[in-house]
Amino acid sequence: MSTEVSPNASGQSVRTDGTTPAAPEKMSRESVTIISTLLVATFVVILNETIMNVALQRLMVDLQVDAPTVQWLSTGFMLTMAVVIPTTGFILQSLSTRAVFMLAMGLFAGGTALAAVAPGFELLLLARIIQAGGTAIMLPLLMTTILTLVPLAKRGAVMGNVSIAISVAPAMGPTVSGLILEHFTWRFMFVFVLPVALAALAIGAKYLTNIGQAEKTRLDFLSVILTVPAFGGLVYGLSQIGGGHGGQAGPGTTAIAALVVGVASLAVFVLRQVRLQKAEAPLLDLRAFNFRMFTVSVLLMVVAMMALFGGVILLPLYLQEVRGLGSLETGLALLPGGLAMGLLGPVIGRLFDTVGPLPLTVSGSVLMVLSLWQFSMLDAGTAVAWIVTLHVGLSFGLALLFTPAFTTGLNPLPPHLYSHGSAIMSTTQQVAGAAGTALLVSIFAVVSAASGLVAGMSAAFLTATVISLAAVVLSAMMRKTPGAGPAHAAH
Repeated sequence: MSTEVSPNASGQSVRTDGTTPAAPEKMSRESVTIISTLLVATFVVILNETIMNVALQRLMVDLQVDAPTVQWLSTGFMLTMAVVIPTTGFILQSLSTRAVFMLAMGLFAGGTALAAVAPGFELLLLARIIQAGGTAIMLPLLMTTILTLVPLAKRGAVMGNVSIAISVAPAMGPTVSGLILEHFTWRFMFVFVLPVALAALAIGAKYLTNIGQAEKTRLDFLSVILTVPAFGGLVYGLSQIGGGHGGQAGPGTTAIAALVVGVASLAVFVLRQVRLQKAEAPLLDLRAFNFRMFTVSVLLMVVAMMALFGGVILLPLYLQEVRGLGSLETGLALLPGGLAMGLLGPVIGRLFDTVGPLPLTVSGSVLMVLSLWQFSMLDAGTAVAWIVTLHVGLSFGLALLFTPAFTTGLNPLPPHLYSHGSAIMSTTQQVAGAAGTALLVSIFAVVSAASGLVAGMSAAFLTATVISLAAVVLSAMMRKTPGAGPAHAAH
């Protein structure tokens, strides 16, 4: 079967079957502009994801709501992400790059503006859900664009820049919101983000061009409906088990019911996708799992995300409840680790392009295990400087895992699976983060109730250490993968 090649709107060659030939060895200035715009936008939307956590206490007073109600500002955001991300594979294939970007940043900027002026809790919750819709689309869009535009030899270095958005932004969130809340009302958390969001939207509107060609794909409404109980049920059930339920001991019946519904719906969702693959119309194409390195990388990401989210939740608890630090001091203590993880990303990416994934992932997983094991030995008198040092060590270990896992996992996929592979990775990150948080916070709560906060913290970090041993095994299985060339690109 012969395939014609024609230039698209960005001047890039595109085959008539909708796939893109192997990228040239040098990136054009236009490609650099597109990726830079998407990187800035992704950084802003991910920063916003964690900015709210420190403010919940203040919002309870200002909006006159109780703790379980105010928690919905975080839970609602997470649920929306969990439901929207699985549909991004379809969205990215059906709409042009420009249209997807305008949709994502339009939703995010609109939600941010509404949050800044929201008169009460209900509208603020709606604003957060709108923001989450935009956030969910942004990361898969960035990943798919990088896979399409960046030559194989340079992918590690560019993917390393993605880790700045994924790592530094969440780490800066609590510090930024702590600084804002010290001097302004909670509304300014959104007032300060809005101009950056609008600027990214304006730059994208002016400079962003379409990459590849949109395909006419049929939307399976049953699959879309199934994402709500499947991914929403899983994330909600896990977050409720981990987040407490109005003083109840142990998991509540709502959390258990949500998990049962989530697992059952996920099974139906997977069977539906397998059936739809035969007609070339799945909402989320699971054939990406046919590639061994993609599967290993996704599993490695799951373990790393459980460790990362556990650390992000447990360390602030320890610093505030055991050591008595304020929210701003806690944010500042965790900032060096977040900055280290993000700023090392591009360096690790360039190393990956030279030496491949194995030396990096094995070193990273061993460092992660050692750091978490040391965290399990913290007591009420441990020096804060040592805690900051350990957190930097954990962050360095995670940085050595994330960039190689992303790049090794997505490299072997043929172009028509780029968007689906990115969506699968982003979805599993959300679910793994919720699962890690639920498991570790539950262990912390149960042991703390019986033996005190320090014992609870120790038990939770010891569990995280045991889980992270799986990362050492998975890291040893990582191999450098060739990119899928034009020969693999046809469906």
